[in-house]
Amino acid sequence: MRRLLPLIAIALVFTTSAQEKKLAALRIHTPIKIDGLLDEKSWSQAQRADSFITNSPQFGLLAAHPTHAYILYDDQAVYVGAYLYDDPQHIRKQLTSRDGEQRKDVDYFSVFFDTYNDDQNGFQFLVTSRNVQSDGRLVASMVSQFGLPTDYSWDAVWESNVKQQKDGWSVEMKIPYSALRFSRKEVQDWGINFQRYIRRRNEGSFWNKVDPNQGGFVNQFGNLADVQNITPPLRLSFLPYITSGFRTVPYADGSRKTDFLRNGGMDVKYGFNESFTLDATVIPDFGQVVSDNVVLNLTPFEVQFQENRPFFTEGIELFNKAGLFYSRRVGGTPVGYNDVRNMVSANPNLEIISNPGVTQLINASKFSGRTKKKLGIGVFNAIGSSIHAVVEDKMTKATTTIETEPLTNYNILVLDQALANRSSLTFTNTNVWRAGGRRNANVSGVDVNLFDAGNRHNFVWSGKYSQVMGVDQYNGFSNLISYGKVSGKLQYLLSNSIKSEKYDPNDLGILRSPNEVSGIGKISYNVFTPTKHFLSYNYSLTVLPVYLFKPFKLSNYVLQARAFYFFRNFWDVTFSANWQPMWQRDYFELRTPGRMMKKTTYWHISASGSSDSRKRFFFRYQAGFAESPLPNDPYFTIQLAPRYRFDEHFSLDLDVQRVHDNGNYGFAYRDASGEPIAGRRATTNLTSIVNAVYNFSSRMNLSMRARHYWSRVIYSQFFNVDANGDLIDRPFETGRDQNFNAFNLDMFYTWDFKYGSKFIIGYKNWLGTDFPVSGLNYKSYMGNLGQIFQQPHGNELTFRLIYYLDYLTLQKKNKAAIPL
Repeated sequence: MRRLLPLIAIALVFTTSAQEKKLAALRIHTPIKIDGLLDEKSWSQAQRADSFITNSPQFGLLAAHPTHAYILYDDQAVYVGAYLYDDPQHIRKQLTSRDGEQRKDVDYFSVFFDTYNDDQNGFQFLVTSRNVQSDGRLVASMVSQFGLPTDYSWDAVWESNVKQQKDGWSVEMKIPYSALRFSRKEVQDWGINFQRYIRRRNEGSFWNKVDPNQGGFVNQFGNLADVQNITPPLRLSFLPYITSGFRTVPYADGSRKTDFLRNGGMDVKYGFNESFTLDATVIPDFGQVVSDNVVLNLTPFEVQFQENRPFFTEGIELFNKAGLFYSRRVGGTPVGYNDVRNMVSANPNLEIISNPGVTQLINASKFSGRTKKKLGIGVFNAIGSSIHAVVEDKMTKATTTIETEPLTNYNILVLDQALANRSSLTFTNTNVWRAGGRRNANVSGVDVNLFDAGNRHNFVWSGKYSQVMGVDQYNGFSNLISYGKVSGKLQYLLSNSIKSEKYDPNDLGILRSPNEVSGIGKISYNVFTPTKHFLSYNYSLTVLPVYLFKPFKLSNYVLQARAFYFFRNFWDVTFSANWQPMWQRDYFELRTPGRMMKKTTYWHISASGSSDSRKRFFFRYQAGFAESPLPNDPYFTIQLAPRYRFDEHFSLDLDVQRVHDNGNYGFAYRDASGEPIAGRRATTNLTSIVNAVYNFSSRMNLSMRARHYWSRVIYSQFFNVDANGDLIDRPFETGRDQNFNAFNLDMFYTWDFKYGSKFIIGYKNWLGTDFPVSGLNYKSYMGNLGQIFQQPHGNELTFRLIYYLDYLTLQKKNKAAIPL
C-alpha cells in the first residue's frame, strides 16, 4: 500500500489540476499594515491558495515546499499575502536591482492578474526574499527560452514587505487600483495565478498549473471570483522632476564647449475610470538613459536601436501589437543633422555653432484601456519641436540658421478586440504630420489572430496599407498569412509575407526591406518531460525562401537546423546549422533600384549556451564558423560572457565578442558617374562590455556599464557589377579602409527614497566623434583600446529628483491639516 501512495498522490495532482482552480477574494473593512507579518485577522479569514504544481525543472509534481497565498480587497487596493515554508538557512537572498531577479541567486514570489479575463493580457507583481520589487505587463507575443512573457519595462507604484520566519518567509503586497486596469462591473471575475521560485532547486511552481506543452501563459490562469462592488477612488498622480548638471564636448580644434543643463517637467497619470488611463509627459528629458550600442554599419539597412526612454517602454505593448511603432522615431535625431555636418566638412570656411542631435519633444501622451466587452483602445500623441542648426562663416562671421527638423505631430490609434480562446482582431493607424507638408505619412493595418478551442492551432492574417504625401507621393501594402500548430510535442508553422515595392511605414515604424516576398516553413519536436540526461530538449528544421516582389524573381533561400538541450545540471547548449545552397541575388546591397549583386553560397555552424546560473561563477558562450566555395573565405565568431557574484551585494559581468569575416562582399562606394562599386573586404568587429552593479539595499544601487566597440575594414579587391549581378575586377584604389571606435561609460546611482520617487545621479563619458583612431598606426584591438583613452572625451554629470504625488494622499493631508 505504501508503494501505491506516491502514485495515488501524482494521480490526484493531475486530476485536480486538470481543472481551472478557483479562489474567492475577501472584502475587508479594516486596513492592512504592509509589514510582511500576515498577523491581521483578515488573513486567517481569507480562502487559501495552496498545492502549487511545478512547471520547471519538471512539470506536474507537487512543489517541494508548501506555499499558502491569500487575496483581500477593499475600495483602495488588492492585498496579496503569502507564507512560503522552507528552511531559513537555505533561502537564497541576493540583493538585486528592480526588475533584475532573473537568473540571480534569490527566491521570489509572484502574483499575476488577468483583470479582463481575456486569456491574453495581464499584470505581474513580484517580490524577492529581500523585498526587491519587479513588475511588468504580460505580453502574448513575447517568447522566451527562459522566463515568462513579461515586459519588465512597465513600472507601477505599489507597496510590499517581507519577513524572515523560523520556518520560511512571508510577504505582503498592497497593489492600488491605480496600478491595474479592469472593466466597470458590479461583480468582477479575474484570471489569477501565483508563482513561487526556489532558487537552490531552480524550481518554479504555480498555483494553477502552467503546462509547458501548452501554447500561451495567461490562458492557463485560475479564477479569482466574486470581487464585488469595487468603487475605486480617483486615480490621479503627478511625477514632477527637476534636472541639473553640465556637459562638456571636445572639438577638433582643441576647444571644449560646456553646457550647464537645467530642465524640469512633469508626468501625469489620470484614470478616467476603472478601465482607461491617460499618461502624459510635458517637456520630457530623457538624458539619464543607457547609451546606444553604436556600430559601423556596412549593410544597406538602417540600424535598429533599443528603446531606453521610460515613457516609450512602459505600457507600450498595445501600440506596437501590429509592429508599426518604432518609438525611436519620436524625439530622434533630426533628419537634417548629418546634412549639416557633411556640408561643413566639405567647406573649411564654415563652422558649426550649434547642431542639436536630438529632437526636443514638447509633450507626449498615451490613452489606453479596455472596455467590459474586452475592446482595447489606445491613442498615442507626441509633438516634436522644430530644430535648427546654426552655421557660421569663419571669414565674414555671418551666421545661417538651417531647419533640420520641422514641427512634427505623431499619432497612433489602436482598436484591439479580444476574442475567445486567446484570439484577437486589431486595427492600427499611424499618422505623421510635419509643418510645411514636405513629407506626411499614414499607415493603416488590420491583424487577425485566431486560436482553436483546444489551443493547438493558430491562424494569423495581417494586412497593411501605407501612404506617403508631400513632395513625393506613393502608396504600398504588405500582407502576412500564417498557420501553425502551437501546442504538443510536434509543432509546425507555414507563413508567407508580401511587402510591395512602395510599402513604407518608416515615418513611425521601421522596415528593413520592402519589395520582398518571403516564406517560412518550420517543423519542431519539443520534449518537456525530463529524461536520463535532459530536463527538456527540442529540434527544429526551417526553410526560408525569399523573392523579389516586383519583378517577381527568386532572391535566396536558406535551410536551418537547430537542436536545444537543457541538461539536468542546469547547463544548456544550442547547436545550429545554416546552409544557403544557391548564389544569392541581393537586390538591396548596391543601394540602386533595379540593380542586383550575386553573393556566394555558404554553410554555417554554431554552438551557444550557458552554465548553471545559480553558481557564483556563471558564463554564456557562443562560437560559430562559416565557409563558402570562394578561396580564403572563412567567417568565425566567438563570444564569452562570464559573470561573478562576489557577495549578495556586488556582481560583475563581462561580455566579449569577436566576429571576423575574411571575405565580406558588398557595396563600397560610387564612382564619379554615380555607378555603385563593390568590394571584397576583411571585416573584424570586437565588442567588450563590462557591467557592474552594487546594491546597497532593496531600494538603492550603483550601476556601471562600459562598452568599447572596434571595427576594422580592409579592402583587397574592387569590382564593377554588370547587369546580371556578376563581379568584374577593376583597378584597386587605396584609402577605402575603415577603422572605427565607439566608447561609452554610463554610471547611475539610484535611490528610491519613497514609493514612486527617486533621486538619480548620472555620469556619462564618451569618445569624441571628431577624433578617429588611425587604422594605419594601430591595427590591433589593444592598440585601438589604448588610443581611445588618449583621445578627448565628452563628459556629462546630471542630478535628477523625481517625486511621486498621489492626489488622494495630498487630499487626506490637507484635510488633516485643517483645524476643527
